[in-house]
Amino acid sequence: MSLLFYNTSEKVISLSKKVFNRHFEIDPQLKLDYDDRRKSLMYEDILYNMSYLNIAIEFDDDKIFTEYSIWLYHLMCNLMKDLSKDRIKDQMITHYELLKVALAEILPEDEFDIAIKHLSSAIMATEAEAKDFKQSVRFDNGNFVDLRKIYLERLMKNDTMGAISVIKNASDSGIPLDSIYLEILQEVMYEVGNLWQKNIITIDKEHYCTSTTQVALSQFYPTIFSRPRNGKKIITCCVGSELHEMGIRMLSDLFEYNGWNSIYLGAAVPNAALLHSIEENKPDLIALSVTMPQHLILCYDLVKSIRENYPSIKIAVGGRAFQTSDELWKKWDVDISANDAADFVIWANENIVKKQF
Repeated sequence: MSLLFYNTSEKVISLSKKVFNRHFEIDPQLKLDYDDRRKSLMYEDILYNMSYLNIAIEFDDDKIFTEYSIWLYHLMCNLMKDLSKDRIKDQMITHYELLKVALAEILPEDEFDIAIKHLSSAIMATEAEAKDFKQSVRFDNGNFVDLRKIYLERLMKNDTMGAISVIKNASDSGIPLDSIYLEILQEVMYEVGNLWQKNIITIDKEHYCTSTTQVALSQFYPTIFSRPRNGKKIITCCVGSELHEMGIRMLSDLFEYNGWNSIYLGAAVPNAALLHSIEENKPDLIALSVTMPQHLILCYDLVKSIRENYPSIKIAVGGRAFQTSDELWKKWDVDISANDAADFVIWANENIVKKQF
């Protein structure tokens, strides 16, 4: 396991302070660009950056740290609008170069070589992104764009009743439940994340949008739980301390809607607790969700435990952490990963439900 795994260790803390201080030494302009609050956040980001780098080293995945560096560049550009995009680019590249020097002191040669590869890739990705800075246009493409915009508008106005009514009216108009989930609500929540990244909304607004959307989902439960059963069972949860549960909740609902009995364990489920639930419920399929790559190591350990103790149970993995990796799941002993909940349901019905007949 990479030495960076414990990012609170004395060596890593010492390294972080060294990188932090060295950056100010070689770039005096930072003292003018950064007030005390920004300095504090900068130090926290160094630890955070190394946690992402650790995962990239652990799995030697070519996309995890690079995709993160692009996301971070956009975030910093939106948070520090008083600085030019080129200035932020230069700060990030300097940081990555300083990490290269510092990591030589604590990593064995094999891990250091992998770290250099990922840091160099992040530098190239940041330089390319600075030349071709694009904002996401995902929200304005696809089906039901007008409904998405109306629902998002209600959320931005803290109009809970209005937002829920938009979704109820969409259902009453005949829009299928899976389309409401995946093409309206899911896309709005992606856009909410983008708005936070752009520093347009604050974290309290993002939490409100999430909780209101959970209420909107709940109005479909009478329909979902009244559907005919197919005799199959799925356990769904977020791994480790993962708190981003919206995606796996939608997945659980859609499986229930398609006749499965779903056991939704929610967010931040300890590995031992999930293994206990598997023993108790004997599911046909387990779906594990990971949004933050830092939880991938726990997920990997969990997959190995499930395979060792319950070799016949199918395992599905998903979430943003897998979407921003280089098909990492294919290196694991799992059965399926997909970017879309509907694809999970289709696969499960084809490979589990139909095979019982």
